[in-house]
Amino acid sequence: MAGLLLAHLAGAGAALAQSPAAPKPTAPQPAAPNPLATPLGAPLGTSSTAAPLGTDRDPAYTAYQRGRYRTALDLAVSRANAQGDAAAMVLAGELLSQGYGVRQDPTAARKWYEAAAAKGNPDALFTLGALLMASPTVTTKDQAVEFFRQAAENGSARAAYNLGLVYLQGEVAPKEPAIAAEWFKRGAERDQPDALYALATLYRDGNGVPRDPIESARLLQRASEIGNDVATTELAIAVFNGVGVPKDEERAAALFRKAALQGNAIAQNRYARILSAGRGVPKDVIAAAGWHLVARAQKLDDPMLDKLLASLTPEQRAQAQARIKPWTPPPAY
Repeated sequence: MAGLLLAHLAGAGAALAQSPAAPKPTAPQPAAPNPLATPLGAPLGTSSTAAPLGTDRDPAYTAYQRGRYRTALDLAVSRANAQGDAAAMVLAGELLSQGYGVRQDPTAARKWYEAAAAKGNPDALFTLGALLMASPTVTTKDQAVEFFRQAAENGSARAAYNLGLVYLQGEVAPKEPAIAAEWFKRGAERDQPDALYALATLYRDGNGVPRDPIESARLLQRASEIGNDVATTELAIAVFNGVGVPKDEERAAALFRKAALQGNAIAQNRYARILSAGRGVPKDVIAAAGWHLVARAQKLDDPMLDKLLASLTPEQRAQAQARIKPWTPPPAY
């Protein structure tokens, strides 16, 4: 797991670490066969984009947004040198680090990040922590954790989330779920979607915090509202089973469909299951087969739905294929 954490912390805009823990419904199953009986297996978090590096009134950042990267770098460097502006330093570091429109120069980029970090800029502190965490030559990650801590204390919700992961996984720092929960709370207070979801899983399991299905569902709801498809999927499972929220299969179906349309393979699989069973939605084996094919294209197998697919006539299978065409990725050449 340490390798996974390090790989996903390689840059400020990179996807963050994911946990292989499989959330499971804990409420009694409905009397009828439960199409959601298989463990969910959802990842702990999803990717977060980098925080804005400037403002709309900043000519350098405006040029960056418009793809005029060389101009953006020149303006950012000029402003950083003339005014000591930390946001301009971070923008210069980002452009040089990624090689946007200019020759990639990690050494120069790091110098700009360090200059901005010296001024307490949370984006720069977070990025330096991520660079140290990902470095194969750095054997101790204490400084990376300290950079994350400073970034979080200066308002970086992403850094707070990553600190939560550090203390939850217990490989870079001691495993302390209660401390992880406190950092996740800081991120959640700032509406960081991965922190909201991670904290929800702790309340669901009673890990580092008292078990509280109602608070877990509340956090999942908020994470879902701001676009976390993993949270939407697990909220759908909670609603389907009545865990922490009133049981409502129709609402659960709508939530599964929402996450399925966002590309979440688990939601696509669960939506296929409830379509095949007619739970919360009218039974529709053609649509169920279609969503199963979409999920299977993302390497999520389901023997039960394979049997459903095999039972279809060639005409029905063609209909299912036609329905999923908008969600089928183009072939790789």
